[in-house]
Amino acid sequence: MGVLSTASLFAATVTTGLTAGLFAAFAYAVMPGLARTDDRTLVLAMRRINESILNGWFAVCFGGALLFTLLAAALQLGAGRRTVLPWVAAALLLYLVVLGVTAVVNVPLNTVLARAGDVDDGTDLAALRSRFELTWVRGNVVRAVASTGAFGLLAWALVAQGRLSG
Repeated sequence: MGVLSTASLFAATVTTGLTAGLFAAFAYAVMPGLARTDDRTLVLAMRRINESILNGWFAVCFGGALLFTLLAAALQLGAGRRTVLPWVAAALLLYLVVLGVTAVVNVPLNTVLARAGDVDDGTDLAALRSRFELTWVRGNVVRAVASTGAFGLLAWALVAQGRLSG
């Protein structure tokens, strides 16, 4: 059980860290870069990003962060194993914030972009951008902060677990 507990905690830490890195990169590089572009470029770029991000690597990281953290928490419930449970549970709560913001803010806005007309058919790109950009960026910053916090908590839990078994 100790190996499985450590492996699940390690997998949770890695997948959460990769997800945090993705959201952070959008917060400090991708969206500020797109903010400096015209409406057509932002709309097209975000459409293409939203289409291409739905792949196996993203699924493993984004979904794996939740599943591995749940598994890590469940494996900490045994007698004598609860020392790192508060850190894992706090990380899980932060990651649930990430999932909630994604579901309530970012995905619906991505859907608005996807369903809008063709960029060359007279769609009001300025209005579309205005509806999308600020709210999406704010939601993503929340995801970046929450997932980075979850990553830090899981990393600390991994260190603490190692100290306990060492």
